[in-house]
Amino acid sequence: MATDLALHIEATRMVDSHEHLRKETEYVEQGPDILQSLFQNYVPADLVVAGASPQAVDDLLDGSNPDLRARFAGVQQAWDAVRHTGYGEAVQLIAREIYALDELTPETIERAQAKHERLRQPGERLRLLRDVALLDHVQTDDFVRPCLPDASGPDFFFYDLSWLNFCDGTPDVEPLAQETGIEVTDLATLKAVMHKTFELNAAAAIAVKSQHAYDRTLQWQEREDAEAERALANYLRDPHAVDEADRLCLGDWCWARGVELAIEYDLPFKLHTGYYAGHSRMPVARIPAGHLAPLLAHYPQARFVLMHIAYPYSDELVALAKHYPNVYADLCWAWSIDPFSAALFVRRFIHAAPANKLFAFGGDTGWPTASVAYAHQARRWLTRALQAEVDEGLLCEADAIALATRVMRANQYACFHVDEKKQTLLQLHQEAVGSPEDRHQ
Repeated sequence: MATDLALHIEATRMVDSHEHLRKETEYVEQGPDILQSLFQNYVPADLVVAGASPQAVDDLLDGSNPDLRARFAGVQQAWDAVRHTGYGEAVQLIAREIYALDELTPETIERAQAKHERLRQPGERLRLLRDVALLDHVQTDDFVRPCLPDASGPDFFFYDLSWLNFCDGTPDVEPLAQETGIEVTDLATLKAVMHKTFELNAAAAIAVKSQHAYDRTLQWQEREDAEAERALANYLRDPHAVDEADRLCLGDWCWARGVELAIEYDLPFKLHTGYYAGHSRMPVARIPAGHLAPLLAHYPQARFVLMHIAYPYSDELVALAKHYPNVYADLCWAWSIDPFSAALFVRRFIHAAPANKLFAFGGDTGWPTASVAYAHQARRWLTRALQAEVDEGLLCEADAIALATRVMRANQYACFHVDEKKQTLLQLHQEAVGSPEDRHQ
């Protein structure tokens, strides 16, 4: 019999603080077939690690091939080996919660294709996320700077302002010139471009985001303008020949300016920490969240959201959230990477760090069907974590319920100023489409 805690977690609308969702038009017109809906998330990495050939995984995700049976057959043995990983569990949740499949076989997958096609209709993306996943809203990193209201759900789909290329030390100067009307020729114009980027996008953006830990270390140091000017000159002279020292120097300088602008415009700064997506490439020296300590100390007015619980260096993140008032820990993606470790992280966190510093969920995926499954997975494992606290007498059920509400929704509303942002986005959307009278003129 479900406990009051379990029922509360199941029924509470949850903030989704991190996705890479494709836009409505792409989902409807160029979206996934059934196999892509099931497997085009994170499980392909597990399939390769389990022994499937990269070609077999590519074939599995090749939507131009209508032979669903052959595509699935190439990975079926590896699938049997990864069904119980966090990624595998998420696939099974997609199958069950979206397509009512208790088991994935060539026959059941073929039968589900017709149902899948009915889901790829206008409005279904929003319905799946809002009514099936029971999400309050979704924050998406679509890897671009321009942030505009999403007409398919203006107060539901929020977007991050990407700062990746700046933090990488590889500013994409031609697109920046097109977006801002300012050509980058020196440090002064680069700074002007940054200010213009925030001026154009900060009102609609929910946060600033960078995942440069995939390309460089998370270590940061303060850089003088003169050294950044030299690094930029070398980069502008030949972006392909710039050395790592110059790239790190320019990246650190741009990163700091982005944090300063985030403070000015009152936006949190999200940072990827920890584990890499994919397989066979993860220089672990780059990824611990502890590298960020100098940045956190240098900018106490900023709000830093450190993502993915810095797995597998999660203890460092608990310590950072305990020590620095400006640090928030986000469980986005973590439930699928390693659900047991994520559940233990929740338990360690609530006995070490302030309860208002933890965010429960982000799916970190592209298709709404996967987001639904990842949300179910997060609710399931959050329930296990908090129920264990109750069962062991560490929390009473009322306290566990209050904590669930905090981490699923209230903490994010406070950090991201969600109420105000929803009103702003609705206003911007109305201005973009015009009043009903304007549209009929």
